[in-house]
Amino acid sequence: MAEPSTTTLVVTTAAGIGLSTLFPSIDGNALIGAFAGATLVAISSKNLRVLHRLAYMAISLAVGYLAAPEVISNTPLKQSGVAAFFASAAAIALTLHGIELIQTIELPAWLRKGGGHD
Repeated sequence: MAEPSTTTLVVTTAAGIGLSTLFPSIDGNALIGAFAGATLVAISSKNLRVLHRLAYMAISLAVGYLAAPEVISNTPLKQSGVAAFFASAAAIALTLHGIELIQTIELPAWLRKGGGHD
């Protein structure tokens, strides 16, 4: 069973998404798709504390919504909701993988020493 605070947050967020349809400049399909992808990320992150899950959910929601037009223009997808879902679901995984790659880069000796030339 879901924790009460998590359930309350999801219901509140869903209500907020529903209310956002009152603003014509917001793409409701992309927002719902991004929310679905972000919820999937939060639910599948079982090893994390609730606060980290909520942070992942918020980041995924924002990135998914903002990336939907880019996904549509570079893939065969034509629906903003589907594009936002995939962008939202992939955002955290790709970012964490990129951070791991950056941490394994071996910097040249002159750069590790603070830029000084010996």
